[in-house]
Amino acid sequence: MDLLNAFSEKFWDKDIWLPPNVTWADFKPNDKYVYCDHRHLLYPFPMALVMLLLRFAFEKYWLAPIGISLGIKYKRAKKAPPNDILEKAHQSKEKLKHKQITGLAKQLDWPERKVERWLRVRRTQDKPTTLVKFCENSWRCTYYVLSFTFGIFVLWDKPWLWDIKQCWVGYPLEQSLTNDVWWYYMISMSFYYSLCISQFFDVKRKDFWQMFIHHIATVTLMSLSWVCNLYRAGTLVLVVHDCADIFLDAAKMAKYASLSKICDILLGVFTVLWIVTRIGIYPFWIIYSTSVTAPDMVAIFPAYYIFNSLLILLLVLHVIWTYLILRVVYNSILMGSMDKDIRSSSSEELSESSGGSQSLKD
Repeated sequence: MDLLNAFSEKFWDKDIWLPPNVTWADFKPNDKYVYCDHRHLLYPFPMALVMLLLRFAFEKYWLAPIGISLGIKYKRAKKAPPNDILEKAHQSKEKLKHKQITGLAKQLDWPERKVERWLRVRRTQDKPTTLVKFCENSWRCTYYVLSFTFGIFVLWDKPWLWDIKQCWVGYPLEQSLTNDVWWYYMISMSFYYSLCISQFFDVKRKDFWQMFIHHIATVTLMSLSWVCNLYRAGTLVLVVHDCADIFLDAAKMAKYASLSKICDILLGVFTVLWIVTRIGIYPFWIIYSTSVTAPDMVAIFPAYYIFNSLLILLLVLHVIWTYLILRVVYNSILMGSMDKDIRSSSSEELSESSGGSQSLKD
């Protein structure tokens, strides 16, 4: 117990988490100001489970019927007949060479084409149906629409939305947390925690680890900003990030519903919004304020450097994704079709896509 208390005291060292001359005792509730409570960071965990249950019910009873009514494929591909030898070859996850195909054919006394057909059917049966992908993207699109709308509603009358310097005026003891900002933070954190969980059973993406790092960095950033009472800057980061993702998931939904023209328009809007918000507003408004303006207005402390480093880490991910976006848009324009998913293609589907019209894959 003494060791635990010593660790807790060292971990919550005010010299790490708080500006100079500020102590934890200064954050006690009073009649004038309400401060962030680090104990409230436990709330998003059960809320994330509720979010997952809500998603399951929403997809099953609302989104799936909508997808079926749009004619989206919902039946799984036929299964390959059981075969231990070929199953072992399939489970190796290696791309079989012609010599290996020939060896399997001789071992089974099958024609090579029959072996290739079995392996092709076996690979196909593991793929999620188009309806599953439609529901997944519909859920995220719905969340981002509601989150962005709620974020604008919450921030509309907040001074720091219109003058970002207000993030630092009176920091940290003369900034009072309101109920609507509390809910905005808790709901957003619970959603990103749910993504950290669901990512392991959602449709496989080629940028799986980049997205996982993004989610971990996001919840770490939000938790850190909450503890350090930097929630004003945190809310701006949230609302800027939700905007473009609405149109990416909507474009995928349109593609799965075979609405190619609508998909092209939505993907074009997404590309413009992504560049404006993630490469324009985010670094030149938010990161500029945290890196240049804030040090002139508040005393910097160690946790603040971690906070700013995580913001820059997210920017690095944005730059990587922007390169992929622009490369795919350029190639798609040359091919006369702009309908490929830029950030989240399944690695298997991507490798099978060759020539012709590229498709929005997930």
